[in-house]
Amino acid sequence: MKRLLYKRRVMVVEDEYINRQILGNILASEYEVVYASNGQEAWDILQKEADDISLILLDLLMPVMDGFELIQKLQADPERKRIPVIVMTSEKEAEVKSIRLGAADFIAKPYDMPEVILARCERIIRMSEDASLIDSTEKDAITGLYTRDYFFEYIRQIENHRMEPTDALVFNIDHFHLVNEMYGRSAGDETLLRVAQTLKDVLGDHAVISCRTEADTFYVYCEHIDDYAPFVAELQEQLGGESDSSKIRLRAGIYQNADPEADAEARFDRAKIACDRIRGDYSTPVAYYNKDLHQKSIYHERLIKDIDAAIAHEDFKVFFQPKYDISGDTPKLRSAEALIRWMHPELGMISPGDFIPLFESNGLIQKVDNYVWKKAAAQIREWKEKFGFSVAVSVNVSRVDIFDPKLLEKLRGILDENRLNEDELMLEITESAYADNANTLTEVTENLRASGFKIEMDDFGSGYSSLNMITTIPIDVLKLDMKFIRNMEKDPKSMKLVELIIDIAKFLDVPVVAEGVETKSQLDTLKQMGCEIIQGYYFSKPVPAEEFEKFIVQEIARKGEETC
Repeated sequence: MKRLLYKRRVMVVEDEYINRQILGNILASEYEVVYASNGQEAWDILQKEADDISLILLDLLMPVMDGFELIQKLQADPERKRIPVIVMTSEKEAEVKSIRLGAADFIAKPYDMPEVILARCERIIRMSEDASLIDSTEKDAITGLYTRDYFFEYIRQIENHRMEPTDALVFNIDHFHLVNEMYGRSAGDETLLRVAQTLKDVLGDHAVISCRTEADTFYVYCEHIDDYAPFVAELQEQLGGESDSSKIRLRAGIYQNADPEADAEARFDRAKIACDRIRGDYSTPVAYYNKDLHQKSIYHERLIKDIDAAIAHEDFKVFFQPKYDISGDTPKLRSAEALIRWMHPELGMISPGDFIPLFESNGLIQKVDNYVWKKAAAQIREWKEKFGFSVAVSVNVSRVDIFDPKLLEKLRGILDENRLNEDELMLEITESAYADNANTLTEVTENLRASGFKIEMDDFGSGYSSLNMITTIPIDVLKLDMKFIRNMEKDPKSMKLVELIIDIAKFLDVPVVAEGVETKSQLDTLKQMGCEIIQGYYFSKPVPAEEFEKFIVQEIARKGEETC
């Protein structure tokens, strides 16, 4: 947009004072800002100053007159209908409703990307001044494909007039964020455009309508095709034939003969479930939504629905697996790991392998983690009161927890409530989490360690970390990935890797915990290598708290014998 000698006037209609100020600070560099605290106040201002207003940023939920009513009044007024409106909301349903009423665009709350807000304001003002508002909001600015809302609206219109079988296709670019980080946003935009054009070229007339729905996700409403493997192979071949773009890998989720009784959004949600199922699996770039996946999806929805009740009714049970120090002649109880089990009142025992990855993917794992932290801390306190003996317990800290600004506050609150020290509740973080978010994780773990907490890197050796990263991240314990323990006596490479990891731990001056130890032979081999701490079925499977007490009693007795 050509810069003029004067600033355009933008009206911010928002009942929350803080939100008004945030938006005002963002917009002030480019625009003169006019404020209104509700729809009625905005309408009164517009009666006098409508000619000078280039854009309205409109909250939807306000007292006196809400945003929906103001949009309707504007659309009914010939003089003020020309002013474009960007609604501000966190509700998807509200976005669709406001667009249909006449809004030009929407900005998601919270307002955490000023450059996006400014870019959208500039774009909408330009489109309004060029008299091309409808055409421009109909298409994604980068790819030229339809935007999500228009895409689904057009599908509904199409299906009013045709009954041929169709497929819902979802394509995702694996690790697209790396393109932006390594080559810049312009290279990312070029990649998105290339993918959009390649989809059109390869699918040809089969593709009825397409859209870019998220940063790196494309939806295609397609006439039915029996086998998509050749199409996806051709897509990958064309995308992999040029310089840096050879790193682009597409994965596809397909819902064939999509149920016409299901709404369009639901059909593409199912295709996306199939697509997400093969995230990072380059050997299988295509996945189909089928009956088994449908049943699994229903099962997962049930687990998601039941999580709050499980916490409230304490259906989640915390088990404990002992860790023994084997550096001396007699194993000594060193600590324990808290492991969660779900005793569902209707579904029975639910494997952690079913619900933990699910909750990690949707952020609900934070609720589970907080539950485990509280239960583990309460159990440590109970054992101290009952036996006069402190057993340090390690608990999992998920990636979602790392980004919680109140993480340290929550952990300290739990310790204070149970009168525990920081070294009695140890924190386990997976190695892959460090690799995915190294800078943030390093900063958070440094703060935790500075506050007295001990940090264990879980699943070390699973193949994510570089040796350089291992020397810089702040940790107190390395936990050796159990797959090496299982294979070390029959696979020389695994044996060598175990030796190497133990040597790395010695260099870093931190102990190694070998988990998954099941036999005396494994224990003796690890001890000979210099491994100090063992966890696994050789000593005990994970057990309920009351059953774990026998290990405490045995340890107290052992110490008594040493004293004598």
